[in-house]
Amino acid sequence: MAWAAVLVVLGGVAVLVALAVGVRGATALLGWAVGVSLAVLPVAIGAAILRYRLYDLDRIISRTLAYGLLTIVLGLAYAGVVLGLGRLLPQNSSLVVAAATLAVAAVVQPARRRIQQAVDRRFNRRRHDAARLIEAFGARLRDQVDLDPLHTELLAVVDQTMQPTQASLWLRPSQAVPARPSTDAAQGAPTIRSQAG
Repeated sequence: MAWAAVLVVLGGVAVLVALAVGVRGATALLGWAVGVSLAVLPVAIGAAILRYRLYDLDRIISRTLAYGLLTIVLGLAYAGVVLGLGRLLPQNSSLVVAAATLAVAAVVQPARRRIQQAVDRRFNRRRHDAARLIEAFGARLRDQVDLDPLHTELLAVVDQTMQPTQASLWLRPSQAVPARPSTDAAQGAPTIRSQAG
């Protein structure tokens, strides 16, 4: 982010030079200073994107599609509410605009969430499937009490969702407290090491 800060400062200096030169009437230097100040911001953004690898195109495309569809849906909903209430209420009523605005504002977040889920299901299948696998594993986890099938299933879910080259599950031995003073302390569970994939 230091790149962006340096380039923004350079852009600010170029704007100040442009203002100072503009007062004196040197149009050639003014045009150059304005050009530099306008070119610095995209260069700073580009440097930050490349430096910090902010170019996750799948996410950008997904969000662009979701917000584009959301804009179309909300525009149509607003027009529908305005036209529908415009026929019911008197002409030039500000109540129509207020009601339409409130109705559209009420559905922005639920509509955005549903549209984003639909776009993810359609275009980003792997992330959607991983979320479903983890959710299903969490539901089964509540009912599972036996450690051996649980560890096998956990490694399978990790392998399917993240696809690592290897996965290990290490469990710390537990020290069981004896139920009665006369019984021996139970031995802890062994450490389980497994490799998936």
